Formats: sequence, structure tokens, C-alpha cells
Amino acid sequence: MEDLQLEVTKKLVEINTIKISPESPFTWASGWKSPIYCDNRKVLSYPAVRTFIAKQFAALVREKYPNAEVIAGVATGAIAHGVLVAEELGLPFVYVRSKPKDHGLENLIEGDLNPGQKVVIIEDLVSTGVSSLKAAEAVRNFGGDVLGMMAIFTYNFTIATENFEEANIELTTLSKYQNLLELALSNGDITEEQKVDLDGWRKDPANWGR
Repeated sequence: MEDLQLEVTKKLVEINTIKISPESPFTWASGWKSPIYCDNRKVLSYPAVRTFIAKQFAALVREKYPNAEVIAGVATGAIAHGVLVAEELGLPFVYVRSKPKDHGLENLIEGDLNPGQKVVIIEDLVSTGVSSLKAAEAVRNFGGDVLGMMAIFTYNFTIATENFEEANIELTTLSKYQNLLELALSNGDITEEQKVDLDGWRKDPANWGR
């Protein structure tokens, strides 16, 4: 798995999906300062990379959840990725909104999902895990059996690990923050001292840089 995660990380860096900027950190909506920015929507613009990622997701679903009946994508970033995985596996697809529509049928889950169906959820990015787990909760509330969640990238925050454990949902990711740091160090993009500082952000993102 580590070899795959490193390979995916290299591909993400090559297409500038992930940017490292400890000197000029990005500001998240929460107010947290972040030394990196990850935009996995860019993956869709690169056919070879998006196909590779979809195939890796599909292979993992076959390996870990061979009885999966439905693939669900988390809106909006993982809708397209989820469709690609569902197509690769020949399975039905649904997607989960962040909140119900305010008109029409007021759907929270779009597509046909039957109570009792076994679902694997695809996410593009996991930070604290709160929004991702809300999607899983929506599937469960609808009667779906959530087998697990898969994401392209995770910051690997401790709070996310705790949140997924509390929700009793297994998270599998194709890339993670530690892979990024190792790659950046080996490429000479950051120093050993910067790597320590950047790992400090992962351990305590709310207070980093203050």
C-alpha cells in the first residue's frame, strides 16, 4: 500500500494538485493556516491520472469489499471520481449532497439507493473527516450499509482518525500527508527542519503558525 500511496502522491504533485507553501500559508474557511493546498478536482483534467486513480480505487474495492453493490460519491468534489469508479466496476452510482435540495423532492441522496444495499463511499479529500462522515451518516440513515470509505488524499489529522473510529467506518486512502513530506524532502523542495515543522502542522493544525 505504501508503494501505491507514494506513486499516487508523485502523480498528484506532477500535475500541481498539491502545493506546499510554508512561507505563505493558505487560510482555510475554518481560519486554520495551512502550509499546503490540495485540489483534487484538477485530477479530472488529466486523463491518464484520473484513469489511474479510478482503476486503483476499483482494485481496492474488489479486494476489500467484493460484495459492494453501490458506489457513492460525496458532493461535489468526489462525484466525478465516484462515477469513474462505478463505471470501472459496473456498479450503480449515487451521490450525497452536503444538504438537501431546497426545492423539488428535496433529495439529500441523488440516484436510486435501496435500503440494505452495501455501499462504498468515494471522497476526494479528508481533513477532519466531519463532512465526509456526514455523507456516510446520510447513507446509513437512508438504510444503506456503509462498508467503508475511500479517498484520494488525507491530511491524516489525529482528529480525523478519532472521528472515523467513533463512526466505525474504515478509511482507505490512495495518498496521505506523510507521503507528500517524504517526497518533498527527497526532491529537495523542503529541508529536514521544514519537514519537522510541517509534520507539526499535521499534529496540531489549529495552533500552527501562531
